[in-house]
Amino acid sequence: MNTMTIGKLAHDNGLATETLRHYERLGLIAPSQRSASNYRLYDQTAAQRLRFIRRAQALGFSLPEIRELLGLHADADMGAVKAIVQQRVAQIDARLDDLRQLKAGLVALAETCPGHGAAAGCPILAALTREPQA
Repeated sequence: MNTMTIGKLAHDNGLATETLRHYERLGLIAPSQRSASNYRLYDQTAAQRLRFIRRAQALGFSLPEIRELLGLHADADMGAVKAIVQQRVAQIDARLDDLRQLKAGLVALAETCPGHGAAAGCPILAALTREPQA
């Protein structure tokens, strides 16, 4: 069996060894064995799980969600996996709505400022320091 140390696995995946230790503490990956000097040794299964983790993170999944997906990977039907992905899509849609509202507010705020003159008279700074209305 081809194994690698935590340092090699981390290096090959562009991560710090502490990140892998963190993933191990969370139960996301585990060494397949320990060396005679008690070094963590990882096999290709750990490398595959790490690729899964990294890709899931790139898609915006949190580590708890990734742990759940990894658990489903072997034991569940596709419906459970699809439900998690659909839930994540709904969260992204909500975040996009929030970002659109935020953008609209910033655009409106930027339109109040002529963009020249002393910052003390800036309507953007004034709006940010104004007391909230009750």
